[in-house]
Amino acid sequence: MIYIDGSAKSGSGTVVRYAIVLSSLLGEELHIDNIRAKRDKPGLRPQHLASVSACAELCDAEVKGATVNSQEIIYKPRRTISGGDYRWDIGTAGSTTLLAATLLPVALFAESETTFTLSGGLFQDFAPSAHHTQHVLLPTLAKMGITAGLEVIRPGYLPRGGGTIRVKVHPVSGAIKPLRLPTRGEITRVSGLALSSHLRQQRVSQRMAEQCQRVVASSGYRVAIDTLCDEAAPQAGASLAVWAETESGCLLGADRAGKRGRSSEEIGRYVARSLLEDLQTGATVDRYLADQLIIYSALASGVTEYVLPRFTEHIDANLWLAAKFGAKHRLEGARLRIEGMGHTR
Repeated sequence: MIYIDGSAKSGSGTVVRYAIVLSSLLGEELHIDNIRAKRDKPGLRPQHLASVSACAELCDAEVKGATVNSQEIIYKPRRTISGGDYRWDIGTAGSTTLLAATLLPVALFAESETTFTLSGGLFQDFAPSAHHTQHVLLPTLAKMGITAGLEVIRPGYLPRGGGTIRVKVHPVSGAIKPLRLPTRGEITRVSGLALSSHLRQQRVSQRMAEQCQRVVASSGYRVAIDTLCDEAAPQAGASLAVWAETESGCLLGADRAGKRGRSSEEIGRYVARSLLEDLQTGATVDRYLADQLIIYSALASGVTEYVLPRFTEHIDANLWLAAKFGAKHRLEGARLRIEGMGHTR
C-alpha cells in the first residue's frame, strides 16, 4: 500500500486527486491521511469527494473514509477501467474542470471511449476555467497523442453553480507520447473569449474584451477576443480567457472569473498582465499548464521537456507526488525535464 501525507508540500486537494489517479491506473492500494490539514476547512470538500467517488466508479475501487470533511481515506482499485457514459453532479459550485482534470488521465486508459457530463461551477478563482481547458490544455495534450474534447453546455458560477460541461475522451493507443517544447519562438497571434451571463445591458463581455485588448496590444501583439452574452446560466457571472499561439506550437493562456466588486476593466487588465508576464519570461507553457502537464508527463513514455514561467507550490507538489509513483524529473533553472513511467493499459 502506498502512503501519502496529504499535508505535504502544498497540502491542497490536488495531492488527493492525483494520488487517486495514479493509484487507479497502477492498480495499487493507497492510504492518504492529513488531507488538506493546513487549510481553513480541512478534509475533503464536496468537489474533492466527487473526484474520489468518480474515479472509484471507473475502476470499481473500494473506498473507506470517503465523506465530506474526512481527513483520511483508503482506496483500493479492483478492476480495469471501464469506459462508457457517466454523469456526476458535485452538488455545489465546486469546480467541474478540476473534476474533469482528475477523470481525464484515468479515462485515457479505459477499455473504450468515455463521456463525462459534469455539473457544478465552471468559472471561479483557484480552479482552471472551462475556456482555458478547451483552448490551451486540450490542444497541448493533443501533441502527446491525447484526443479529448470539452463542451460547455451551460455556464455556472459561484455561489450557485448549476453549470454543466461534457467531456469526451478517447483511449490512447499504447502509451502517452512525451511533450517537447524546448523553445517558444515568436508569438503569431493572441485570441480570447469574453463571456458574461445575464449582464448584456452592462456590456460586461465587451468591456472586459476592450480593456484586455488595449493592454495586450500595447505590447505589440495582434489580439482578437470574441464576446459572448449568455442567458442560460442560473445566475449572473462572467469570465475572460485569452491565449497566445507561437510559431513553435506553444500555447500560453490566462483567465479570470467575475466576482462581486470586481469590475470588468479590472478583469481585463488582470488577464492581459498575467499573460504578458508569462510571455516575458520566455516560457513555453503558462503558469497553469506548468503544473497541469506533470501528471501526463509522468505517465508518458520518454522525456518531456518544457520551460516554466515560474516555480510554484503546485509544481513542487505534483513533481513530489509523481516521484512517489516512479516518475523522475530534473529542473535546470526554468527548464523542466520529466522522465515518464511509460504506462500502458
